[in-house]
Amino acid sequence: MRTLINAGAVLTPTQSISDGSVLIGDGRIEAVGPRGSLGDSFDFVSDFPGDVLAPGFIDLHIHGAAGHELMGADSDAYRKVGQFLARHGVTSYLPTTTTSPEDILLPALTAMADAVALPPSGSETRPCARPIGIHLEGPFLCDARNGVHPAAHIQKPSVVALDRYVRASRGAIRILTLAPELPHAIAVIRDAVERGITVAMGHTNATFEEARLAINAGARFATHTFNSMRRMIHREPGIVGAILSDQRVYADIIADGLHVHPPVVDLFLRCKGRERAILISDATSPTGMPTGRYRLGNFEVEVEGLRVDSHGKLAGSVLTLDLAVQNIMEFAGWSLEDTIPLVTLNPAQLLGLDQKGRISPGADADLVVLSPTGEVRRTFVAGQGI
Repeated sequence: MRTLINAGAVLTPTQSISDGSVLIGDGRIEAVGPRGSLGDSFDFVSDFPGDVLAPGFIDLHIHGAAGHELMGADSDAYRKVGQFLARHGVTSYLPTTTTSPEDILLPALTAMADAVALPPSGSETRPCARPIGIHLEGPFLCDARNGVHPAAHIQKPSVVALDRYVRASRGAIRILTLAPELPHAIAVIRDAVERGITVAMGHTNATFEEARLAINAGARFATHTFNSMRRMIHREPGIVGAILSDQRVYADIIADGLHVHPPVVDLFLRCKGRERAILISDATSPTGMPTGRYRLGNFEVEVEGLRVDSHGKLAGSVLTLDLAVQNIMEFAGWSLEDTIPLVTLNPAQLLGLDQKGRISPGADADLVVLSPTGEVRRTFVAGQGI
């Protein structure tokens, strides 16, 4: 079955095609071009005049949503979370761990790997975002910058421990967040890079020099920039200074207006630019749920509006990536065209995913239809959603 999708504009996102079309079949993109240029050999047509067709969003950091945590969740929870995410434009994501004792972490990694490996269900009636790997956040974190990660379960970096986690995940770990200043962290960074894992610096008290050593060893990413990091000051730029000034490093940010003040988000974007900035949600299980009290792991949080609070600390977020896109347009005055790569092309390139984050022949037919101001109209996952 082949379907033609027409839109007021197609953001590939390396170019914008006004009044464009995309032809999809068997879950892949077959062709893209101006309206009327793709022939007439198709079974269905979907028209979105005045709207924008873009690649589906990729969330590299999410702990849960729709009332479900993703560590150790069953297939039904992943289905419900996936459907919720698809309604907000997300088509691919990395379920993310929290620091836990190994008797919890190891089986959780195996369960998450099961979710990644699970083939799409032919019985799905609604688009469902797909987990494409695991983000291991911790346990190699700095206890002085742990946020709400339990300090009792933080470990020193260890190649041996990383091997246990990789084996438990059956090789599904795509990102490892660690504090690069800790003993043996450089050895772990090098080992992870050799395994094909993207190393992110986060929950860290690293100095500028310590961060540069990690970058030189292969770290190429930064987790929720500014949050749970050594502060940047003019005579000691710290890890934030290294992240903002080194163009080898991709960096993500939680653009909810709470984790980072809007003018600082603007500054971040000016430093990392359209090519190296990434938006994440860091969403937790209360995302999409009413105001109230919820359990996150073994502790309780209070949710009010966009704030998730645990004993006076921010405990993740209830942000969705479509709102993050809209916030960037407001905070920094960026256009939708400039913002879309931050949730599509950039995360795909960071992970080396040639078939995600772009609209081009051979790529997955993961697509989102947006209003010109960034509201989600419709989402397609592997062509499903028509």
